[in-house]
Amino acid sequence: MRARLANLVRWLVFVLAAFIMNFPVLATLITSLKSDSEIASNASLWIELPTLANYRAIFEMADRFDLLHFLLNSLIASLLGSAMAILLSFPAAYAMARFGMARSWLLPVIMNLRAVPLIIFAIPIYLMYQQVGLLDTRLGLAFIFCLINIPLALVLFYSSIIDLPLEIEEAARVDGASTTRLLIHVVMPMSLNVIAATAILAFIYSWNEFLFGLMLTTASATPVSVGASFFFAASGGGVRWGVAAAVMILATLPPLLLGLFMYRQAGKSLAIGATKG
Repeated sequence: MRARLANLVRWLVFVLAAFIMNFPVLATLITSLKSDSEIASNASLWIELPTLANYRAIFEMADRFDLLHFLLNSLIASLLGSAMAILLSFPAAYAMARFGMARSWLLPVIMNLRAVPLIIFAIPIYLMYQQVGLLDTRLGLAFIFCLINIPLALVLFYSSIIDLPLEIEEAARVDGASTTRLLIHVVMPMSLNVIAATAILAFIYSWNEFLFGLMLTTASATPVSVGASFFFAASGGGVRWGVAAAVMILATLPPLLLGLFMYRQAGKSLAIGATKG
């Protein structure tokens, strides 16, 4: 009886914590399913007459604000930026972990730079992009996402590689494997969990980036984090909260679904460093 009561209390605490943490998302979802008149008269979480009119209105505005275009921009730039961050960080982390290259200064420098507010780099990056023609391009946005995610990827990869058993790598070297072959065929397969976790986190951070998306894009490469803000005044006569809420729900779906499907993988990988050593 006591065990059942304790289990019930744990579940109640879990449900309450989940509700509190997800309340903003829940409130936004409910608002997106209300008409404008109901939003004005009913601010509660109860929906009297659910409607999809706000979602239809988004696509009716496609001639002015193309949400699908914004989503595609974010998807391409986030995938490219995450992939570049992983491809650059993994060999660097291996060189630090196994050969000690720049380990004493590069890792602290990168981490300290990441702690600096990104707005400090905005003007020089804008001027450089202007010179090389990367303004308002998906590739330029991907480079920024790569830069933002390299510190995270480097730390996660370094922590993972330093804990891998050296015996397997030594056996591969005895068999004649070069460093490149060793990295690709031995180390990477053993690091798939942390690579997957890093890819998920890098994609989410890239998707949510607003500052550089606002500064470096105007129309062609506008990400959804910036494009979603256009719908707040889309009617020209005040904010249509239902439409704005629907846009925010659609904009959060890709990272939300990715996190839901891959949370076990990410959690397992991020726990490795805490349980070893």
